[in-house]
Parts: sequence; structure tokens; C-alpha cells
Amino acid sequence: MAEATTDKIGRIECFLVRPRWLFVRVETTDGAIGWGEATLEGHAEAVLGAFEAVRDRLIGHDPDRIEDAWQMLHRLGFYRGGPVLLSAIAGVDQALWDIKARKLGVPVYQLLGGRVRDRIPVYSWIGGDRPSDVAAAARARLAQGFKAVKMNGTEDLGWLDSPKQVDALAARVAEVRDVGIDVGIDFHGRVHKPMARRMLRAIEPLSPLFAEEIVLSDNPDIVTQLASVTSVPIAMGERLYSRWDFRPFMESGALDIAQPDLSHAGGISECRRIAAMAETYDVALAPHCPIGPIALAACLHLAAATPNFVIQEISLGIHYNGPSADLTTLTTNPHLFDVSDGCVDIPQGPGLGVDIDEAAVREMAKDPHRWRNPAWRGEHGELREW
Repeated sequence: MAEATTDKIGRIECFLVRPRWLFVRVETTDGAIGWGEATLEGHAEAVLGAFEAVRDRLIGHDPDRIEDAWQMLHRLGFYRGGPVLLSAIAGVDQALWDIKARKLGVPVYQLLGGRVRDRIPVYSWIGGDRPSDVAAAARARLAQGFKAVKMNGTEDLGWLDSPKQVDALAARVAEVRDVGIDVGIDFHGRVHKPMARRMLRAIEPLSPLFAEEIVLSDNPDIVTQLASVTSVPIAMGERLYSRWDFRPFMESGALDIAQPDLSHAGGISECRRIAAMAETYDVALAPHCPIGPIALAACLHLAAATPNFVIQEISLGIHYNGPSADLTTLTTNPHLFDVSDGCVDIPQGPGLGVDIDEAAVREMAKDPHRWRNPAWRGEHGELREW
């Protein structure tokens, strides 16, 4: 019979910290502490509400039983899935992996089977929500040590828009490629079917790394149609929250690069399963992560142990951040995310390896953010995708 542990989950706290993050702190009755990130951009208050049920389920639970905790939160609430519930689960899941690995004195990736690579390729953002000055921004990223960047493909776009928008997209991508850096194009779901083929044809000769969310994931059949007419790798996943959400895109052959977000899609536990499922369909993994340091640290551990991982998004200097709230502002070991030769090192400290400045977190959370994405409208007053 397995020896019963006396350590239990004793406290679960949440902190809304700038620019738009939600940190989770889990403490056990023996004093072990782990951090997770349950950031859901623009809907942090909804995730905070979901933590009421999380606490009722997990206070008093064995912190070592990570999978049991995940299944209980996902299955026993009757209603399951979606961004709010799975973001709450993600924050707890990351924190429990952090606690367990710290207790054992090993990095989390060692508990996932050990590393399968020596360093982790990364990319950063240029251009902002409405892309501009992309060549200068690309040169700056190159000087920082990046070999790849990502940028929004378009600003807000009509359902059927002017061909000038397509020409402008191609010109911007060409400017970045001329700098000598690889580029992924994030369409952010702003493009609808009448424009999508044109956009893909325009960038195809420029060999981008991928086209991300060329259309919304609401209609898998449309993604499949578009994938059949382009050689540009199709990437998607930030608005897919579980292996069940990813399944139709895998089965149809529409997806080339899966981009689950470890703070939206059930944490390390679920994203590891998504990665394994993707491998069986010859699909690459490139986790979505334009958010905070805890989520990024979790991504790096998953990347270290995942054979089909290809590249990691990193939010250093992203347009949502600022000098008072950038990627490393709330950490005490900012060197963890240092970039050189297009890569970061695999974290070697115990747990997730990111050391959170708890006093700074508590102080910042006294003035919680209320971040919302812009509400964009076209020239005739119609709503447009952000």
C-alpha cells in the first residue's frame, strides 16, 4: 500500500498584475510553494471567479496527485472545456508541477522524461497591433540575438477589403525578409474567407515560417480548404483549449503547427497530451505565449522534453508590455530568458526555474489591471476582428 502523505494543498491565491497577467500561488500545509499563470487576456475577472470552485475542490488535496487534480477539476464540474475553466486549471496545474519538482530538487522537464534538445529556439514580436516600421524593428530584434520574429499580417480588415491591403501585406513581409531574419505571420483571425486565399498567395513566394490564424478556428472545414491551396505552413491553437478542440484540425490534415497556450489549454498536463497527439499526425508544436514569465517558463520545460517542438514565442518587449511591466519585471532571475544565437537555455533550477518576486507581485496586485483588447470598427461603423 502506498504511503499516505500528510502534506495537503492549504492555500490558493490569485494576483492580477500588469500588463494583463493573472498569477497563481499555491501553498501546501508543509510550506511548499508553487507558481502558475492563468492569464486569459481581457477576461481575467472571469478566471478569478472560476477559482472559487477550484479552491472548493483542491483545498485539502494531495499536491503530488497532479493528474488526479486535473481530472477532478475538468470532469467533476459537469460543465467542462472552454477558455475560462481551462485557464483556471492551467494556473493550478503549472503551480503543482512547480511544487513537485522543487520538492524533488529537479527541473520540471526531468519529470516529463528528460530533455530531447540542448537549447530552445525562440522568436519575438515586431510591428504592433497595426504593423508598421517592421524593417527597423526586425533589425533591432536581430541585434538582440533573435533569428526569427512574428508580426501581425494586417491591421483591422473588412470581410471583403481592397486589394491594396494584400499588396501592403506582401510589401511588409518582403521588408522583414530583406533584413535577413525569418518571419511568421499572425493574422489574428482578422481575415475572413473571401480574403484569405489572396493573403496566402501574396505571402507564399516570400517563404514565411507560418501563417497563424489566417481565419478563426470556428470553422475547421474552411481551414482545411485553405490548407489545400497553399504551401505556407498553417499554424493555429491559441483559441483551442483541449485535445478535443485540436482533434478535428489534426484529423483533417489542416494543421501543420499546433500552438496551444499553456495558460489557456489546461497547463503543462494537457499541452503535453496535445503535443503527443500532434506528433502522431506529423504536426509540429510551437506553444503560444505572448504573456508572462511563469507561462513562458512552463513552455520552456515542455519544449525541452517534446520531440516535435520547433520554436517558442517569447513576449520580451512585446507591444502589450512596457518598461514598468515587461517579461522579467516580476522575477529575480531575469537571465533565465536571455537570448543568444536565436535560442534560450533550458531552465536548470528546481521546479519551473523562474523565481518570482513575491513582494513585488503583492504590491502590484494592490492596483489590479482591467486590461481589455481594443474594439475596432470599420469606416461604416461595423465591428471588425481584433
